[in-house]
Amino acid sequence: MKEGIIKDAYELVIKEVQTIISISYIAAVGIGMLFNYQKYILFGINIFDYADVFDFLISPFSDVKILSFTVISILLALLVAYLDIKWKKKFPEAYSRFNLGWDEKSWFTTMRVVSTAILIVLYLIIASGFYGKISREEVMDQPLTRIRFSDDEIKSGKMIGKTKDVVFLLSGDKVEAIPITSLVKEIEIRQ
Repeated sequence: MKEGIIKDAYELVIKEVQTIISISYIAAVGIGMLFNYQKYILFGINIFDYADVFDFLISPFSDVKILSFTVISILLALLVAYLDIKWKKKFPEAYSRFNLGWDEKSWFTTMRVVSTAILIVLYLIIASGFYGKISREEVMDQPLTRIRFSDDEIKSGKMIGKTKDVVFLLSGDKVEAIPITSLVKEIEIRQ
């Protein structure tokens, strides 16, 4: 009898962990898309026109800053929810006063979840804006990159980034989207 209870509890925990991992990965991909959009839009590039699904599936893991923001955001959301629950259990009177007695209303739980979600989305939008500005400064400070095509034509500029099929190059004030399949022979980063 005990073995059946333990097995059922184990299976329940495994299912919950799988759900949490799946939701976290979907959130990470969404956050990666938002951060990549902010990075490229400052150069006038709509990354959604050039990237495919696979570029976004790895985007949260392609940049340490995006990965850091993703992990911090998910942990921050969980921490806020945990602290809110603990505060309500430990100090119910102070919690009720702080919430103007609304915690006794039937709609309060829904409002709390929705407002927390809105705050997290606003945080991510603001953070991605900062990430975009930092990325732009990093691009402007980097050395020139030379791209040599198979016909020995050479283009120089600062590499903004790349997708699976396109390299983005800033040459002066002009942004170029160079398809990788356009017989690029070599990409050289000048120090």
